[in-house]
Parts: sequence; C-alpha cells; structure tokens
Amino acid sequence: MISALQNFLKLEAASGLILVMMAILAMLIANSALYPFYSLLINLPVAIKVGDFVIAKPLLLWINDGLMAIFFFLVGLELKREVVEGHLSDIRNIVLPALGAVGGMLVPALIYVAFNYRDETALRGWAIPSATDIAFALAILGLLGSRVPISLKIFLVSIAIFDDVAAIAIIALFYSDQISLASLMIVTLCIPVLFIMNRRRILHKSLYVLIGLIVWLAMLKSGVHATLAGVMVALFIPIRRTPDEVSPLHEFEDDLHTSVAFIILPLFAFANAGVSLENLTFSSVLHPISLGITLGLLLGKQIGIMLFCWLGVVFNVAQLPSDLGWRHIYGSALLCGVGFTRSLFISSLAFQETGLTQLYDERLGIIIGSFLSGLAGYAVLRMTLFKPPAHKID
Repeated sequence: MISALQNFLKLEAASGLILVMMAILAMLIANSALYPFYSLLINLPVAIKVGDFVIAKPLLLWINDGLMAIFFFLVGLELKREVVEGHLSDIRNIVLPALGAVGGMLVPALIYVAFNYRDETALRGWAIPSATDIAFALAILGLLGSRVPISLKIFLVSIAIFDDVAAIAIIALFYSDQISLASLMIVTLCIPVLFIMNRRRILHKSLYVLIGLIVWLAMLKSGVHATLAGVMVALFIPIRRTPDEVSPLHEFEDDLHTSVAFIILPLFAFANAGVSLENLTFSSVLHPISLGITLGLLLGKQIGIMLFCWLGVVFNVAQLPSDLGWRHIYGSALLCGVGFTRSLFISSLAFQETGLTQLYDERLGIIIGSFLSGLAGYAVLRMTLFKPPAHKID
C-alpha cells in the first residue's frame, strides 16, 4: 500500500503543476484580446436529445456537472480504499487529521460569515473557504524535494480526504434545490440494485458504468447536484478480499486517475479560473465576499487546523506522528489554505444562479487566498525542512 500511496502522491503533485499552468493560461486569456473567444467557448451551448428527454447546458456546466462527477467518483473510490485497506483503516491514524479537517472547515466558514452575515445572497458562499485543493498543495510540497517526510504527506492527504467528505455533505445539504421526487425515485431504485451487485460480487465494470450513468442522469434532473452520483456509485464498487481476487475498485482507480489528474481537473481549472482584472480596484479586494474568502483561506485554515489539532493532543485523544513537530503541522495547515479548484467548484454552486457574479467576481478572493496560503506554506516548510543540522560542540 505504501507504493500505491507514493504513486498517488507523485501523480497529484504533477497534476498540481498542470493546474497552475492552466489557471495562469485562463487568467492571461481573460485579460487579453482573446477573452471574447474564451467566453464563447465556455458558454458554447451543448445539447443531447433523445425523444422528449433533453439535456441542454453550456460547455462550462458540462464540465462542472459532468466531468466533475467523474472526479467525485474517483474521490469516492479513494475514500473507500483508504477506509477498507489504507491509512484510514487504523483508528489511530484518523483522529489527528479528522480534528484538523473539522477546524479547517469550521473557522474559515465563521470568518466568511463574519464579513457577510448581513447579505443573504453573499451568505450562500460560506463554504467556499472551507475547501482544500490537494493537487495544488502536494505540488507545492513537491517543490521541497525528498526532505519532506512521508508522514507529512499522509497527514496532508488525510485532511484533504475528510475535506472531500465534508464537501460532499455540504453540496447535498446546502447546494441542492428544486427537488424532483420522480427523479429521486429513480436514484432510490438504483441503490438496492448496486447493493445486490456488490453483495453478489458482480465484477463487470461495464454494469456499474451503466447503472452509474442512470444515477447521474436522474441526479441531474432531480435538483440534487449531479456530482454526488459519482460518490454514491463509488461506494458500491467491489474491492478485492484476497490478493488474488479481481478488484473493480482498483481497476477503476488505475483507469481514471491519470485522465482525472491531467485532463478533467486542468479543464475545470481552465474553464473556471478566467478572472478578468480589467476593472480591478482596491475596493474589489476589500469587498466582503472577497475579503471573507481570502482571510478564510489564509487565516481561517491555519487557525482552525492548528487549534483543533492542539486541542486533540492536549486532551490526549490524538498524537503527533513521531517524526513530525508543530512546525511541520503549521506548514501543512498553511498549504491547506490553497482552496483553488475545490473552492471554485463550490463558488460555482453558490453563485451561478444568483446573478451576483454579474456585479462581482468571487473568484478573486479564491485566487488571492490560495496564492498567499501556498506561498506562506512553502516558506514555512522550507525553513523547517531545510534547517541546517546543529553543529556538535566537542
């Protein structure tokens, strides 16, 4: 399992570098004469029609609702694997990152609410600074080379896993509306089918893909966000019981990880990071939404993670890994403030139907907060990990 984790870390770090490049490219295009073409591309109408059944969305929403469902399917697979046979299968490894994740979601949300509690529309974005982009964070960590302890990477990944679980719950509870009971009934009927397939050890991946497509279409029409279909289906994918048994879960991970890391997430970053700075003023940076997101990511993440981890250790419900100190935890807490793609995704859910983005672009706070968090995290960990050894006095 260590080799599998190391492969995951390498892939996520490489993906993070691609994400940075695609985000920069989108920003450059959005602030050049090519912006009209960029806008035409992401708003290009795309429709699928079969009889009276129609799905018509701009390209941007096909990426956000369709391709990101595949991403969340992979998140669900990784979560199940980690719980069944990975790092999170041991309760002793769960408590510290779980506490850090809770603090790292709660405090940023409170900071955002403190700036926007008077604006009911703006309050829809309370979850934006609670997210962590693990690909970006690991890419920054990868710049520090081989001196980074594997336990620090595991701690960071574990927090991100709990973040993803919370994001799934938040999307289901707070960013789903106009519920269609007929569509939800189809989803409800698919669940026992998936359960029986899992219990009978049906290992044909194509059958799970077929049922998953039905669940996704029903979710899309139900008012519950379609990306949740990916997580739901993933939890029913069989995992091997013995080393010699075929494992659809591991096969799906192998099939999807590269395409998600190097195609789906970069496309998402390119489609969502095109922020125009043409009319940027100092007041734009100090807008309550932008300021709440920026400070939530930069201050809220580090305060929340450090505070909750410290409380866990003080009250003896968690313990630091033997090769890590509080400076390492602080550096990783700063890196968790890199929300980027996860924050962009939640902001698209929060504001896409409010009309607020016509007056103000909340992505500015995400970019500023993520950039400052990544820079600060890199600086702290570089000073910590590259500290020269003390000279022994004879």
